[in-house]
Amino acid sequence: MRTLDDLLAEGVTGRRVLVRADLNVPLDGDRITDDGRIRAALPTLTALLSAGARVVLISHLGRPKGAPEDKFSLRPVSARLAELLGAPVAFATDTVGDSARDAVAGLADGQLALLENLRFNAGETSKDDAVRGAFAAELASFADAYVDDAFGAVHRKHASVVDIAGLLPAYAGGLVLREVEVLQRLTESPERPYVVVLGGAKVSDKLAVISSLLPKVDRLLVGGGMCFTFFKAQGHEIGASLLEADQLDACRELLATGKIVLPTDVVVADKFAADAAVRTVPVDGIPENWLGLDIGPESGAAFAAEVLGAHTVFWNGPMGVFELAPFAAGTRAVAEALTKIDGLGVVGGGDSAAAVRALGLDESAFGHISTGGGASLEYLEGKTLPGLEALDV
Repeated sequence: MRTLDDLLAEGVTGRRVLVRADLNVPLDGDRITDDGRIRAALPTLTALLSAGARVVLISHLGRPKGAPEDKFSLRPVSARLAELLGAPVAFATDTVGDSARDAVAGLADGQLALLENLRFNAGETSKDDAVRGAFAAELASFADAYVDDAFGAVHRKHASVVDIAGLLPAYAGGLVLREVEVLQRLTESPERPYVVVLGGAKVSDKLAVISSLLPKVDRLLVGGGMCFTFFKAQGHEIGASLLEADQLDACRELLATGKIVLPTDVVVADKFAADAAVRTVPVDGIPENWLGLDIGPESGAAFAAEVLGAHTVFWNGPMGVFELAPFAAGTRAVAEALTKIDGLGVVGGGDSAAAVRALGLDESAFGHISTGGGASLEYLEGKTLPGLEALDV
Protein backbone atom coordinates (compact mmCIF):
# COMPACT_ATOMS: atom_id res chain seq x y z
CA MET A 1 0.00 0.00 0.00
CA ARG A 2 1.30 3.40 -0.96
CA THR A 3 0.64 6.42 1.22
CA LEU A 4 0.45 10.17 0.85
CA ASP A 5 3.95 10.41 2.29
CA ASP A 6 5.20 8.12 -0.48
CA LEU A 7 3.61 10.36 -3.09
CA LEU A 8 5.10 13.49 -1.57
CA ALA A 9 8.53 11.82 -1.47
CA GLU A 10 8.22 11.08 -5.19
CA GLY A 11 7.59 14.77 -5.82
CA VAL A 12 4.31 16.34 -6.88
CA THR A 13 5.32 19.75 -8.20
CA GLY A 14 3.41 20.33 -11.41
CA ARG A 15 1.61 17.00 -11.16
CA ARG A 16 -2.17 16.76 -11.14
CA VAL A 17 -3.39 14.86 -8.10
CA LEU A 18 -7.00 13.70 -7.85
CA VAL A 19 -8.08 13.69 -4.20
CA ARG A 20 -11.25 11.90 -3.12
CA ALA A 21 -12.42 13.58 0.07
CA ASP A 22 -15.59 13.22 2.10
CA LEU A 23 -17.15 16.69 2.04
CA ASN A 24 -20.65 15.40 2.71
CA VAL A 25 -21.56 18.16 5.17
CA PRO A 26 -25.02 19.01 6.51
CA LEU A 27 -26.63 22.02 4.86
CA ASP A 28 -29.46 24.36 5.84
CA GLY A 29 -30.13 25.88 2.45
CA ASP A 30 -26.72 27.23 1.44
CA ARG A 31 -25.47 27.37 5.03
CA ILE A 32 -23.11 24.65 6.25
CA THR A 33 -24.19 23.70 9.77
CA ASP A 34 -21.14 21.54 10.57
CA ASP A 35 -17.86 21.94 8.65
CA GLY A 36 -16.02 19.17 10.51
CA ARG A 37 -15.49 17.03 7.42
CA ILE A 38 -14.09 19.95 5.44
CA ARG A 39 -11.62 20.73 8.21
CA ALA A 40 -10.67 17.05 8.42
CA ALA A 41 -9.62 17.16 4.75
CA LEU A 42 -7.29 20.15 5.20
CA PRO A 43 -4.07 18.37 6.27
CA THR A 44 -3.88 16.27 3.10
CA LEU A 45 -4.88 19.17 0.87
CA THR A 46 -2.40 21.63 2.39
CA ALA A 47 0.41 19.07 2.23
CA LEU A 48 -0.16 18.59 -1.50
CA LEU A 49 -0.67 22.26 -2.28
CA SER A 50 2.43 23.29 -0.31
CA ALA A 51 4.43 20.75 -2.31
CA GLY A 52 3.29 22.30 -5.60
CA ALA A 53 0.65 19.80 -6.69
CA ARG A 54 -2.27 20.77 -8.89
CA VAL A 55 -5.11 19.34 -6.82
CA VAL A 56 -8.38 18.16 -8.35
CA LEU A 57 -10.76 17.60 -5.44
CA ILE A 58 -13.82 15.37 -5.73
CA SER A 59 -16.60 14.41 -3.32
CA HIS A 60 -20.27 13.55 -3.01
CA LEU A 61 -22.92 15.34 -0.97
CA GLY A 62 -26.28 13.89 -0.03
CA ARG A 63 -28.18 11.39 -2.13
CA PRO A 64 -29.07 12.89 -5.52
CA LYS A 65 -30.31 10.35 -8.06
CA GLY A 66 -27.62 10.62 -10.71
CA ALA A 67 -28.62 14.07 -11.93
CA PRO A 68 -27.97 17.65 -10.75
CA GLU A 69 -30.06 18.99 -7.85
CA ASP A 70 -29.35 22.50 -6.58
CA LYS A 71 -29.85 21.55 -2.93
CA PHE A 72 -26.97 19.07 -3.17
CA SER A 73 -24.47 21.35 -4.91
CA LEU A 74 -20.94 21.52 -3.52
CA ARG A 75 -20.79 25.27 -4.21
CA PRO A 76 -21.20 26.20 -0.49
CA VAL A 77 -18.41 23.74 0.32
CA SER A 78 -16.17 25.44 -2.26
CA ALA A 79 -16.72 28.80 -0.57
CA ARG A 80 -16.01 27.43 2.92
CA LEU A 81 -12.93 25.56 1.71
CA ALA A 82 -11.53 28.75 0.21
CA GLU A 83 -12.01 30.49 3.57
CA LEU A 84 -10.24 27.72 5.47
CA LEU A 85 -7.37 27.46 2.98
CA GLY A 86 -7.01 31.22 2.66
CA ALA A 87 -6.73 30.77 -1.10
CA PRO A 88 -9.04 30.71 -4.12
CA VAL A 89 -10.79 27.47 -5.04
CA ALA A 90 -11.83 27.01 -8.65
CA PHE A 91 -15.31 25.45 -8.72
CA ALA A 92 -16.49 23.36 -11.66
CA THR A 93 -20.23 23.29 -12.20
CA ASP A 94 -20.12 19.72 -13.55
CA THR A 95 -18.20 16.52 -12.86
CA VAL A 96 -16.46 15.64 -16.14
CA GLY A 97 -17.90 18.18 -18.59
CA ASP A 98 -16.59 21.42 -20.08
CA SER A 99 -16.54 23.27 -16.78
CA ALA A 100 -14.51 20.51 -15.10
CA ARG A 101 -12.06 20.32 -17.99
CA ASP A 102 -11.57 24.09 -17.95
CA ALA A 103 -11.10 24.18 -14.18
CA VAL A 104 -8.45 21.47 -14.29
CA ALA A 105 -6.69 22.98 -17.31
CA GLY A 106 -6.53 26.34 -15.54
CA LEU A 107 -4.69 25.06 -12.48
CA ALA A 108 -1.17 26.26 -11.72
CA ASP A 109 1.20 24.64 -9.25
CA GLY A 110 -0.15 24.83 -5.70
CA GLN A 111 -3.74 25.51 -6.80
CA LEU A 112 -6.95 23.55 -6.25
CA ALA A 113 -10.17 22.93 -8.18
CA LEU A 114 -13.30 21.34 -6.73
CA LEU A 115 -15.56 19.45 -9.11
CA GLU A 116 -19.33 19.36 -8.64
CA ASN A 117 -21.05 16.60 -6.68
CA LEU A 118 -19.98 13.20 -8.04
CA ARG A 119 -23.47 11.80 -7.55
CA PHE A 120 -24.80 14.23 -10.13
CA ASN A 121 -23.36 11.66 -12.57
CA ALA A 122 -25.16 8.29 -12.61
CA GLY A 123 -21.84 6.55 -13.25
CA GLU A 124 -20.66 7.22 -9.69
CA THR A 125 -23.04 4.81 -7.97
CA SER A 126 -24.03 2.56 -10.90
CA LYS A 127 -24.32 -1.17 -10.25
CA ASP A 128 -23.08 -1.74 -13.81
CA ASP A 129 -19.31 -2.18 -13.72
CA ALA A 130 -18.91 -0.84 -17.26
CA VAL A 131 -20.89 2.33 -16.56
CA ARG A 132 -19.05 2.94 -13.32
CA GLY A 133 -15.72 2.21 -14.97
CA ALA A 134 -16.40 4.66 -17.80
CA PHE A 135 -17.05 7.47 -15.32
CA ALA A 136 -13.92 6.55 -13.38
CA ALA A 137 -11.89 6.72 -16.59
CA GLU A 138 -13.17 10.23 -17.29
CA LEU A 139 -12.18 11.34 -13.79
CA ALA A 140 -8.80 9.64 -14.11
CA SER A 141 -8.08 11.60 -17.30
CA PHE A 142 -7.81 14.73 -15.13
CA ALA A 143 -4.87 13.50 -13.08
CA ASP A 144 -1.52 11.73 -12.80
CA ALA A 145 -2.12 10.24 -9.34
CA TYR A 146 -5.01 9.46 -7.02
CA VAL A 147 -5.28 9.94 -3.24
CA ASP A 148 -8.20 8.50 -1.31
CA ASP A 149 -8.74 10.50 1.87
CA ALA A 150 -12.49 9.83 2.12
CA PHE A 151 -12.77 7.26 4.88
CA GLY A 152 -16.50 7.99 5.16
CA ALA A 153 -16.97 6.50 1.67
CA VAL A 154 -14.64 3.48 1.71
CA HIS A 155 -17.54 1.10 2.38
CA ARG A 156 -19.10 2.06 -0.96
CA LYS A 157 -18.32 0.36 -4.27
CA HIS A 158 -18.40 3.61 -6.22
CA ALA A 159 -16.45 4.83 -9.22
CA SER A 160 -14.48 7.47 -7.34
CA VAL A 161 -13.64 5.08 -4.49
CA VAL A 162 -12.92 1.71 -6.11
CA ASP A 163 -12.70 1.82 -9.91
CA ILE A 164 -10.42 4.81 -10.15
CA ALA A 165 -7.82 3.20 -7.87
CA GLY A 166 -7.11 0.71 -10.66
CA LEU A 167 -6.60 3.43 -13.27
CA LEU A 168 -4.06 5.71 -11.57
CA PRO A 169 -1.19 5.26 -9.13
CA ALA A 170 -3.24 5.15 -5.92
CA TYR A 171 -2.29 6.32 -2.43
CA ALA A 172 -3.99 6.30 0.96
CA GLY A 173 -4.38 9.75 2.49
CA GLY A 174 -3.45 10.57 6.06
CA LEU A 175 -7.05 10.60 7.24
CA VAL A 176 -7.73 7.10 5.91
CA LEU A 177 -4.51 5.78 7.46
CA ARG A 178 -5.36 7.25 10.87
CA GLU A 179 -8.88 5.81 10.79
CA VAL A 180 -7.59 2.33 9.94
CA GLU A 181 -4.92 2.53 12.63
CA VAL A 182 -7.50 3.37 15.31
CA LEU A 183 -9.99 0.74 14.14
CA GLN A 184 -7.28 -1.91 14.12
CA ARG A 185 -6.57 -1.07 17.75
CA LEU A 186 -10.25 -1.50 18.56
CA THR A 187 -10.55 -4.85 16.80
CA GLU A 188 -7.15 -6.46 17.33
CA SER A 189 -5.63 -5.21 20.57
CA PRO A 190 -7.95 -3.07 22.70
CA GLU A 191 -6.59 -2.20 26.12
CA ARG A 192 -9.06 -3.40 28.73
CA PRO A 193 -11.54 -2.69 30.13
CA TYR A 194 -13.08 -2.14 26.68
CA VAL A 195 -16.46 -0.39 26.71
CA VAL A 196 -18.69 0.38 23.71
CA VAL A 197 -21.50 2.94 23.90
CA LEU A 198 -24.15 2.75 21.19
CA GLY A 199 -27.10 5.04 20.63
CA GLY A 200 -29.17 6.30 17.75
CA ALA A 201 -32.68 5.49 16.68
CA LYS A 202 -32.87 1.88 15.54
CA VAL A 203 -31.71 -1.47 16.86
CA SER A 204 -31.82 -2.81 13.30
CA ASP A 205 -29.13 -0.31 12.24
CA LYS A 206 -26.75 -1.55 14.95
CA LEU A 207 -27.72 -5.21 15.33
CA ALA A 208 -24.84 -6.57 13.26
CA VAL A 209 -22.20 -4.49 15.01
CA ILE A 210 -23.62 -5.33 18.45
CA SER A 211 -23.47 -9.05 17.65
CA SER A 212 -19.92 -8.69 16.37
CA LEU A 213 -18.67 -6.61 19.28
CA LEU A 214 -20.25 -8.44 22.21
CA PRO A 215 -17.66 -11.26 22.33
CA LYS A 216 -14.86 -8.66 22.29
CA VAL A 217 -16.03 -6.03 24.79
CA ASP A 218 -16.36 -5.97 28.55
CA ARG A 219 -19.52 -3.84 28.60
CA LEU A 220 -21.85 -2.55 25.89
CA LEU A 221 -24.01 0.42 26.89
CA VAL A 222 -27.20 1.09 24.93
CA GLY A 223 -28.97 4.45 24.87
CA GLY A 224 -30.81 6.57 22.35
CA GLY A 225 -34.05 5.62 20.68
CA MET A 226 -32.93 2.03 20.28
CA CYS A 227 -33.03 1.37 24.04
CA PHE A 228 -36.84 1.42 24.07
CA THR A 229 -37.05 -1.73 21.98
CA PHE A 230 -34.81 -3.37 24.60
CA PHE A 231 -37.15 -2.13 27.36
CA LYS A 232 -40.13 -3.59 25.51
CA ALA A 233 -38.23 -6.87 25.20
CA GLN A 234 -37.91 -6.84 29.00
CA GLY A 235 -41.67 -6.44 29.31
CA HIS A 236 -41.83 -2.71 30.10
CA GLU A 237 -44.45 -0.39 28.61
CA ILE A 238 -42.77 2.34 26.55
CA GLY A 239 -45.66 4.69 25.75
CA ALA A 240 -45.23 6.33 22.35
CA SER A 241 -41.46 5.77 22.28
CA LEU A 242 -39.73 4.38 19.22
CA LEU A 243 -40.28 0.63 18.84
CA GLU A 244 -39.03 -1.94 16.34
CA ALA A 245 -41.37 -4.80 17.12
CA ASP A 246 -39.57 -7.15 14.72
CA GLN A 247 -36.37 -6.80 16.77
CA LEU A 248 -37.75 -7.93 20.15
CA ASP A 249 -36.48 -11.50 19.92
CA ALA A 250 -33.05 -10.27 18.84
CA CYS A 251 -32.94 -7.90 21.82
CA ARG A 252 -33.82 -10.72 24.22
CA GLU A 253 -30.95 -12.81 22.83
CA LEU A 254 -28.51 -9.93 23.24
CA LEU A 255 -29.68 -9.24 26.80
CA ALA A 256 -29.07 -12.91 27.67
CA THR A 257 -25.32 -12.39 27.15
CA GLY A 258 -25.18 -10.31 30.35
CA LYS A 259 -22.96 -7.68 28.76
CA ILE A 260 -25.68 -5.18 27.75
CA VAL A 261 -26.12 -2.19 30.07
CA LEU A 262 -29.40 -0.29 29.71
CA PRO A 263 -30.53 3.03 31.21
CA THR A 264 -32.43 2.92 34.49
CA ASP A 265 -34.25 6.22 33.96
CA VAL A 266 -35.31 8.22 30.91
CA VAL A 267 -36.41 11.73 30.00
CA VAL A 268 -39.88 11.63 28.46
CA ALA A 269 -42.02 14.27 26.76
CA ASP A 270 -45.63 14.65 25.70
CA LYS A 271 -44.52 15.63 22.19
CA PHE A 272 -41.43 15.81 20.03
CA ALA A 273 -40.56 19.48 20.53
CA ALA A 274 -38.24 21.75 22.51
CA ASP A 275 -41.25 23.26 24.35
CA ALA A 276 -42.79 19.91 25.30
CA ALA A 277 -43.78 19.00 28.83
CA VAL A 278 -40.83 16.98 30.18
CA ARG A 279 -40.45 14.44 32.98
CA THR A 280 -37.73 12.12 34.23
CA VAL A 281 -39.12 8.67 35.05
CA PRO A 282 -37.80 5.17 35.78
CA VAL A 283 -37.80 2.91 32.76
CA ASP A 284 -40.81 1.03 34.08
CA GLY A 285 -42.77 4.25 34.58
CA ILE A 286 -43.15 5.76 31.10
CA PRO A 287 -46.64 7.33 30.88
CA GLU A 288 -49.04 6.25 28.17
CA ASN A 289 -48.71 8.34 24.97
CA TRP A 290 -45.46 9.97 26.18
CA LEU A 291 -42.23 9.29 24.34
CA GLY A 292 -38.69 8.82 25.59
CA LEU A 293 -36.20 11.31 24.11
CA ASP A 294 -33.08 10.96 26.29
CA ILE A 295 -31.53 8.80 28.96
CA GLY A 296 -32.10 10.19 32.46
CA PRO A 297 -29.58 11.84 34.82
CA GLU A 298 -29.09 8.67 36.87
CA SER A 299 -28.29 6.75 33.70
CA GLY A 300 -26.07 9.54 32.39
CA ALA A 301 -24.00 9.37 35.56
CA ALA A 302 -23.85 5.56 35.43
CA PHE A 303 -22.82 5.53 31.76
CA ALA A 304 -20.17 8.19 32.44
CA ALA A 305 -18.79 6.06 35.29
CA GLU A 306 -18.55 3.03 32.98
CA VAL A 307 -16.69 5.13 30.42
CA LEU A 308 -14.31 6.61 33.00
CA GLY A 309 -13.49 3.14 34.28
CA ALA A 310 -12.42 1.91 30.83
CA HIS A 311 -9.11 2.13 28.97
CA THR A 312 -10.69 1.77 25.52
CA VAL A 313 -14.06 3.27 24.54
CA PHE A 314 -15.88 3.39 21.22
CA TRP A 315 -18.98 5.58 21.09
CA ASN A 316 -21.42 5.70 18.17
CA GLY A 317 -24.85 7.30 18.34
CA PRO A 318 -26.32 9.99 20.60
CA MET A 319 -28.08 9.10 23.84
CA GLY A 320 -31.05 11.34 23.02
CA VAL A 321 -32.31 14.07 20.73
CA PHE A 322 -29.31 16.28 21.48
CA GLU A 323 -30.42 18.91 18.95
CA LEU A 324 -33.17 19.93 21.41
CA ALA A 325 -31.83 21.35 24.69
CA PRO A 326 -34.13 19.39 27.07
CA PHE A 327 -32.83 16.11 25.65
CA ALA A 328 -29.08 16.74 25.32
CA ALA A 329 -27.85 15.94 28.84
CA GLY A 330 -27.34 12.20 28.29
CA THR A 331 -25.22 12.71 25.20
CA ARG A 332 -23.20 15.41 26.97
CA ALA A 333 -22.56 13.13 29.96
CA VAL A 334 -21.10 10.39 27.75
CA ALA A 335 -19.13 12.79 25.58
CA GLU A 336 -17.57 14.67 28.49
CA ALA A 337 -16.58 11.41 30.18
CA LEU A 338 -14.91 10.28 26.96
CA THR A 339 -12.57 13.29 27.11
CA LYS A 340 -11.29 12.23 30.54
CA ILE A 341 -10.51 8.54 30.18
CA ASP A 342 -7.06 7.11 30.76
CA GLY A 343 -6.69 5.47 27.38
CA LEU A 344 -8.19 5.63 23.89
CA GLY A 345 -11.58 7.28 23.43
CA VAL A 346 -13.05 7.06 19.92
CA VAL A 347 -16.05 9.01 18.67
CA GLY A 348 -17.50 6.90 15.86
CA GLY A 349 -18.42 9.63 13.39
CA GLY A 350 -21.87 10.53 12.11
CA ASP A 351 -24.28 12.01 14.63
CA SER A 352 -21.82 11.42 17.49
CA ALA A 353 -19.21 13.67 15.88
CA ALA A 354 -21.91 16.22 15.08
CA ALA A 355 -23.01 16.15 18.73
CA VAL A 356 -19.48 16.86 19.95
CA ARG A 357 -19.40 20.02 17.87
CA ALA A 358 -23.02 21.02 18.54
CA LEU A 359 -22.42 20.77 22.29
CA GLY A 360 -19.36 22.98 22.02
CA LEU A 361 -16.89 20.39 23.34
CA ASP A 362 -13.16 20.62 22.66
CA GLU A 363 -12.48 18.24 19.78
CA SER A 364 -8.80 17.99 20.69
CA ALA A 365 -9.76 16.42 24.04
CA PHE A 366 -10.92 13.23 22.32
CA GLY A 367 -8.53 10.48 21.33
CA HIS A 368 -10.04 10.23 17.86
CA ILE A 369 -13.14 11.57 16.13
CA SER A 370 -13.97 9.45 13.10
CA THR A 371 -15.26 10.99 9.89
CA GLY A 372 -17.06 7.83 8.83
CA GLY A 373 -19.86 6.48 10.98
CA GLY A 374 -21.11 3.83 8.56
CA ALA A 375 -17.61 2.85 7.45
CA SER A 376 -16.44 2.56 11.05
CA LEU A 377 -19.34 0.30 12.00
CA GLU A 378 -18.82 -1.96 8.98
CA TYR A 379 -15.11 -2.25 9.78
CA LEU A 380 -15.93 -3.23 13.37
CA GLU A 381 -18.43 -5.80 12.03
CA GLY A 382 -15.53 -7.41 10.20
CA LYS A 383 -16.77 -6.56 6.73
CA THR A 384 -14.42 -6.03 3.80
CA LEU A 385 -14.53 -2.36 2.79
CA PRO A 386 -14.19 -2.00 -1.00
CA GLY A 387 -12.31 1.30 -0.85
CA LEU A 388 -9.67 -0.08 1.49
CA GLU A 389 -9.38 -3.26 -0.55
CA ALA A 390 -8.77 -1.14 -3.68
CA LEU A 391 -5.88 0.56 -1.86
CA ASP A 392 -4.70 -2.81 -0.52
CA VAL A 393 -4.89 -1.52 3.07
